[in-house]
Amino acid sequence: MEPEGTTEGQAANLAQSAVSKLSQMGERTKQLGNVIQNPDRQKRIILVIVCTALLLDNMLYMVIVPIIPDYLEGLQKAADKAEAGAHHSNLTNSTAHKDKENFGVQIGVLFASKAIVQLLVNPLSGTFIDRVGYDIPLFIGLNVMFLSTLIFAFADNYATLFLARSMQGLGSAFADTSGIALIADRYTEETERSKALGIALAFISFGSLVAPPFGGVLYEFVGRRVPFLILACICLFDGVLCLTVLKPFSNRERENMPVGTPIYKLMIDPYIAVVAGALIICNIPLAFLEPTIASWMEETMHSSQWEIGMTWFPAFFPHVLGVYLTVKLAGKYPHLQWFYGAIGMVFIGASSCTVPACKNFGQLMIPLCGICFGIAFVDTALLPTLAFLVDVRHVSVYGSVYAIADISYCVAYAMGPVAAGKIVHDLGFVQLNLGMGLANMLYAPALLLLKNVTQMKPSFSRNLLLEDGPSGLYDTIKMEHREKKRKGLCTTIDENGIETFAQRSFSEEESSGGEYA
Repeated sequence: MEPEGTTEGQAANLAQSAVSKLSQMGERTKQLGNVIQNPDRQKRIILVIVCTALLLDNMLYMVIVPIIPDYLEGLQKAADKAEAGAHHSNLTNSTAHKDKENFGVQIGVLFASKAIVQLLVNPLSGTFIDRVGYDIPLFIGLNVMFLSTLIFAFADNYATLFLARSMQGLGSAFADTSGIALIADRYTEETERSKALGIALAFISFGSLVAPPFGGVLYEFVGRRVPFLILACICLFDGVLCLTVLKPFSNRERENMPVGTPIYKLMIDPYIAVVAGALIICNIPLAFLEPTIASWMEETMHSSQWEIGMTWFPAFFPHVLGVYLTVKLAGKYPHLQWFYGAIGMVFIGASSCTVPACKNFGQLMIPLCGICFGIAFVDTALLPTLAFLVDVRHVSVYGSVYAIADISYCVAYAMGPVAAGKIVHDLGFVQLNLGMGLANMLYAPALLLLKNVTQMKPSFSRNLLLEDGPSGLYDTIKMEHREKKRKGLCTTIDENGIETFAQRSFSEEESSGGEYA
């Protein structure tokens, strides 16, 4: 009987310890949930989720650069060898040249398909985001990107690769747009919003510039599938984090939010159109040089493969520096956002014009760093300006306006792989760079139209929305201004000298609008 009693006692102790451990795990889970639901911590976690999604999208966009052309060339040679063996014939020089041209066209179409699909889907995804909120489209985009990455890993022919690339464009149209819009929605103060968007832009740059060496090294030593499987795992983790923190299918906060302005109305807003045009023009040099600079370096500099692979990586550091400087300047002088964008376009223009004059790899780094430095200025200054324009001139729902920004990027990157090679073939590499540089310099004065954006007043319909509490940057500023006025911390002078409530509210809009950018 004694051994049985000992066994029963041990079982009881084990059960008690298991119950205590389960209760401790429950308490820790509850504490973790409380930490996640803390507004400040949740904003940081959301920024991590969005930045990871943007990093993945841009890494997947550029990681195929050193992998897919070589892989497709191997498939093409195998197919040609099999065909030659079947027909017992040799390829002539003209046939080989024609096959090389066809191969170049296939690569260009494959690279451009992502941007083309993203360009076509963005108008629909922007409207969808405005209707259902930011969390569900972000989760959908991450899932589609995860599937496209897996297809890339196991694709064994051109058609499957084209499907994977197109699916990536579909996922990016939802994930990128909703992610940037989510940052603009959660970070309502101008300084915080500029800083958060600057961090997101730094992750975009890092993903684009680190992906080619990342993919090339892993492809060389461990095989084609490993880079895509690593990215798929990170994407899966980001999707789980999004599902845990944002709870996209249980969050119904957006039901009481105002309906966003239709995307076609935002497109015809002259201020938004100027910003969209600047985003297109400033990204054209990067989009057009990426598919053409490698062959130019081989012909003129006789560059090695490692130099071609590392062409854009040093430009990451001036890009981050440009983001940092713009955020700091915007914090001190917020009314000069348009000026920072114009400076960036002049930098891009001057750098583009000097690219053909470079004679070696070291010299080439200088204009490429200048291009990325200028792009950082333009993007970091103008992306928060889009949110502010929506706050002031429309309704503080950001899906459609950042869909327009995404469309601007896609226009440049859809034209790049298709048009750049044709321009270089017909006109020359020098003429391509001079044209891109002049386009940026000539467009820079157009940003003067944004000079008085900080003095704008919201429409009457936005005053009615303020009764439900602030929902955007301008609303938050205005409510804080009213609260300070009630406490006697600030005074407002009526221009017409009429002490009515409507005139006082109108004057507050003027004073607050001129103070923040």
